[in-house]
Amino acid sequence: MNREDVKQSDMQKSKVGLDFEQVAHARGVARRIAQQVQDFVEGYTTVAVERTICRFLGIDGVDENEVPMPNVVVDELKSKGQLGNGAMFFIGNAMVETGKSPQEIADAISQGTLDITRLSIHPEAEIEAALRPVIGQTIERVRSNRLRRERYIATLGEGKRPYLYIIVATGNIYEDVVQAQAGARQGADIIAVIRTTGQSLLDYVPYGATTEGFGGTYATQENFRIMRKALDEVGEEVGRYIRLCNYCSGLCMPEIAAMGALEGLDVMLNDALYGILFRDINMQRTLIDQYFSRIINGFAGVIINTGEDNYLTTADAFEEAHTVLASDFINEQLALMAGLPEEQQGLGHAFEMDPALENGFLYELAQAQMLREIFPNAPLKYMPPTKFMTGNIFRGHIQDALFNIIGQWTHQGLQLLGMPTEAIHTPFMSDRYLSIENAKYIFGNMKDIGEEVEFREGGIIRQRAQKVLGDATRLLEEMESEGLFSALEKGIFANVKRPRNGGKGLDGVTLKGEHYRNPFVELMKGKK
Repeated sequence: MNREDVKQSDMQKSKVGLDFEQVAHARGVARRIAQQVQDFVEGYTTVAVERTICRFLGIDGVDENEVPMPNVVVDELKSKGQLGNGAMFFIGNAMVETGKSPQEIADAISQGTLDITRLSIHPEAEIEAALRPVIGQTIERVRSNRLRRERYIATLGEGKRPYLYIIVATGNIYEDVVQAQAGARQGADIIAVIRTTGQSLLDYVPYGATTEGFGGTYATQENFRIMRKALDEVGEEVGRYIRLCNYCSGLCMPEIAAMGALEGLDVMLNDALYGILFRDINMQRTLIDQYFSRIINGFAGVIINTGEDNYLTTADAFEEAHTVLASDFINEQLALMAGLPEEQQGLGHAFEMDPALENGFLYELAQAQMLREIFPNAPLKYMPPTKFMTGNIFRGHIQDALFNIIGQWTHQGLQLLGMPTEAIHTPFMSDRYLSIENAKYIFGNMKDIGEEVEFREGGIIRQRAQKVLGDATRLLEEMESEGLFSALEKGIFANVKRPRNGGKGLDGVTLKGEHYRNPFVELMKGKK
C-alpha cells in the first residue's frame, strides 16, 4: 500500500496516537519542497561531480605536486570554460581521437601535452562505444561489492538491530585497524572511522594510506581498502559481518561516495544540510553534489546517515524537536528522488534533552516512537547524549543507559553508543567495553518492552508526539511557499543562517552545456 493512501482508521496502529492522514499530508508537502530543489539540481554540475566521473572512468593517482589526477582533469576543463559540458564528453572524445585510456589521457593533460578541449569532435555513437567498456567495468565492480556484502551476511550472519555502532579516530589508519578490530571483538556491529578535522572543507581527496590525522583519519580510497580488509578478517573471526562507516559529506561528497562504493563500505554520513549549516558550504553546490552521491550510495547498497541530530547541539532539543522531524521528511524525499530506498535511509535524531528537564525521558521516548512509526522502513540513526556531558562521566554513563533503553524500546536501527571518554574521539578501550556491555545488557533484558507497553490516551507521551508532528507539519507548510534555499537563509534549522550565494565552493558550480553526459546517473539510479 502506498503510504499516502493510509486511512484515518489506521490511526489505531499508532502507539502514540499519530494521525497518519496528517503524516501523509506532511510527506506530500516535503515532496514538493524536495522537488523544487531537484528542479534546480538537475540543471547544474559541479567540480566534485565531474571529478567523481573521472574516478569512475578509472582516473586515479596524483601528479608530481601531489594534486589528485581527477582534480587535474577537472581544473583544466574549468580553466577553459568547458566544465558545463562535463568530463565524460571530453574524455570519451579524446579516447576516440587518441586511442588512449582515461588514465593515459589524464597523464597527458598533467604533462601539458594534450588539450582535450581542442580536439576534433567525433560522432556521439563513437564516443559512447569508446566509453561503454570502461563504464561497464565500474558498474560491475560496484555491483560485485554489493553482492559480496549480501553473501557475507547470508553465510556469516550479522548483529541484531539496533546495530551497536562505535567510532575510531586515532588519525593513523593502522592504529584505527587495531582499535576497530578490538571493538568488533567486544561486540560492535558498525565501525565508523571519523574523518580528520576539516577534511570536509578540502576540495580534493587526499591520496594513499595516511597516518597523521587530527581528531580523525583522512578518508582516502586506500584507507577504505585497508579498513574493509581488516573488518572482513575480524568478522570471520567473530562470526558476523562488521559494517564500515565513513563520511561523504563536505566538498567532495560524490567523490567519497564513489570511493566507498568501489571499496565496499556499508554506511556513509551523507547530508548536504549538515554541510550547509555547520561547515558553511554553499547550499547550491552541496545539494547538487548530494544528488549524485545518493545515486551512488543507493546503487552500492550503502546506508546513508543524515545529520539532523546536529541541529540539537545549537538549538534546544525540547523547543526545536519539530525541526528534526521536518528535516527528516525532506531528506527522505530527496533520497527517494535519487533512487535511494527507505531501507537505506538512516534518518537522524538524537537524545539531547537537558537532563534537568522534568520528564525529559518521556518526551524523548515519544519522539523516538513517533519517528519509528513515521519512517517504518528506515533503519534510523540514533545519536547519544553529548551536549550536556560536562565532566560527570558517571551521570553520562546513566544518560547513555537511558538512551539505550529508548533505542531498544522503539526499535532504532543504528545505535551510536555513547561512552565516558568519547569526547577525546578515541575512547579508552575499557570505556568502549563498558558502553557495549551497557547496551547489550539493556537490549537483552528489555528485548520485547516495545511490544509489551502501551501509552496512556491523553498522556504525556502521546501528547508530545502529536505536538511535534503538528509543529513539523506547520513548518513544512511555511517552507513550501518560500522553498528550502530561502528557509536556510532564514535560519529555520539549528538557528543557523546561511546565504544562498555564499559559503565555500560556489565557484565550482556551473550550468550543464549542450554536450553534457553522465550515464552513471541512469545506470545507477534506483537499480541494484
